Amino acid sequence: MVSLQLGAAVIGITPEPGLLLAGFAARNAASTGIHDPLSARAVVVNDTAIVVADVIGLHEDMARRIRERCALPASNVIVCATHTHGAPVSMPDRLGFGADPQFLEKLEDSCVLAIDTALANAGAGSLTYGLGNDPDVARNRRHADGLLDRAVPVLRLRDSSGTLVAFIVSYACHPTVLGADNLLVTADFPHYVRQRIEAENPGAIAIYLNACTGDANIGHTAQASWSTAANANRTFENARRLGDLIAVAAMAAPETPAGNAVHAADLEVELRLERREGDLALVSSAWQAELAGADATRKILLEHWIAWAGRFEGVAPGSWSGRVAFLDWGGFPIVALPGEIFAETALKVRSSGMGETGFVLSYAEGTPGYIPPRSEYSSGGYEVDEAHRFIGMPGSFVAGSAERLADGVISLIAQRP
Repeated sequence: MVSLQLGAAVIGITPEPGLLLAGFAARNAASTGIHDPLSARAVVVNDTAIVVADVIGLHEDMARRIRERCALPASNVIVCATHTHGAPVSMPDRLGFGADPQFLEKLEDSCVLAIDTALANAGAGSLTYGLGNDPDVARNRRHADGLLDRAVPVLRLRDSSGTLVAFIVSYACHPTVLGADNLLVTADFPHYVRQRIEAENPGAIAIYLNACTGDANIGHTAQASWSTAANANRTFENARRLGDLIAVAAMAAPETPAGNAVHAADLEVELRLERREGDLALVSSAWQAELAGADATRKILLEHWIAWAGRFEGVAPGSWSGRVAFLDWGGFPIVALPGEIFAETALKVRSSGMGETGFVLSYAEGTPGYIPPRSEYSSGGYEVDEAHRFIGMPGSFVAGSAERLADGVISLIAQRP
């Protein structure tokens, strides 16, 4: 196997209890304790890197600062999130309110430190890649027979003696095993994936990278999270069970030696937003009128929608610009997309020639909400018609946005040496 410069690092970002947790409109109480630690984990291959943080998402401005502040070229770094709904609010005025400035500062600094520490730890080594079996954890939450990206691609980093330095796995499933009733800080099932891998590979750092999960979770609808009622399937015990299934599938992946060529490329893609609600003053008045007679669940939604309308009344939806990135590590392709991307888009990218053995990551370089494929707009629903109001975007992405992102990364794949 060919020698590369490889390194990995873990930096803790666990906050003290008492901060608001992100991700569920129904949850408005502060965290009461710590169930498992949060971290920023980085891996460096030559002069390229990936860093992933245990938060629901990172604002594109923070992702850019992390890339610019670290010791590597900014264009060679991918910044992403695991998308746990058990971490503090991590973006100002997006996916929750009440972001704590000290936590935001710690988050950014820790991502930079993780990259720089991984670089400082780097030494001669080699990469192997493989594909694990489908652990059958994810379900399409919008359609009973809907598409899923079932791939479990794996990278193993070994030093010159053959010792495992880092084990990286990606899978497409929302980390929402824990529901809105949970008030404990947690990385959700990715914690258990990493814990199992590290227990069976002492000394190695396990890294979980979320794939395209916009329409994938463990089987409940988005509406199931509009209540703080307990659910027998949404427990830490089940998070452990599912995390173990993914870890075992990943560790069974065979090892194929990678080459020594490393390549990085990126580009900015501008996406238009639209406001299908019409005049916000009028629609807000209608929501206000409905509020008095609404049941508890509907009231939660209406209150969020009314606040959103007040925030963006008189503001044009405009557009949003996001970065797509591509890394090639010895023939192993890694694609990074912003936002919450659906399986159809991931499968389109895979069909472009990269195949199942490669990472198609989401929640990277910014988390502006759901970016559904064109085919999903006729089905409507939370992800298409409503989510932008809770997420905090001035409008929803126009049909064709996901295809623009996919075409962008496909062009990067086609241009690799």
